[in-house]
Amino acid sequence: MKISVLTLFPEMFGALNSSIVGRAVAGGVLEIDVVDIRKYSKDKHFKCDDYPFGGGAGMVMTPQPIYDAVQCVDPERKCRRIYMSPKGRRFDDSVVRELAIDTRDILILCGHYEGVDQRVLDLCIDEEISIGDYVLTGGELAAMVVIDAVSRFVPGVLGSSQSNRDESISSGRLEYPQYTRPAEFMGLKVPEILLSGHHANVEKWRNEEAERLTKRLRPDLSESIK
Repeated sequence: MKISVLTLFPEMFGALNSSIVGRAVAGGVLEIDVVDIRKYSKDKHFKCDDYPFGGGAGMVMTPQPIYDAVQCVDPERKCRRIYMSPKGRRFDDSVVRELAIDTRDILILCGHYEGVDQRVLDLCIDEEISIGDYVLTGGELAAMVVIDAVSRFVPGVLGSSQSNRDESISSGRLEYPQYTRPAEFMGLKVPEILLSGHHANVEKWRNEEAERLTKRLRPDLSESIK
């Protein structure tokens, strides 16, 4: 899968060079192309924003640099084009899976300031997605959330396919508590069942703990999520 990101602040995406996503990119399993919108500005100072028509606080990203960047990255309109916006549909596990199984590459536009000129959204964007009911200073962090979540479903990114099946939220409930060595830490012991070697009993305990935590912490989670 290839994910192209259009942004005014490409340096922010250096975080994607680390951890699992970074290894997937280095291994050729995932391709991430970060595109600097400013390079497409026809303004002599590479300006990409201006005052909003009708007045109001803040600045609005101008359409020309964005339009030209999109046309350069996806000239034949083969990508699924997404704008990160608080007005968009809520990003959740079902959307993650939907994006992951889509055979198209993904193009993500990151807005900034007070947003982008509506005309470029009308011309270039297929859908808007929000990661929650709050406002960020820009779409970059939201785009990284989408990239990280979707990439986990790309074959070869995770070391085990079981990881996605058992993951919290993906299964419709919270994940059971996890423990590792040492067996006792600061007076707290690992539950004996996990040291028993009895796989059926361990699985039963994990299921019960997952159900208990979900009912206590997230009763709103739908059992229809599989």
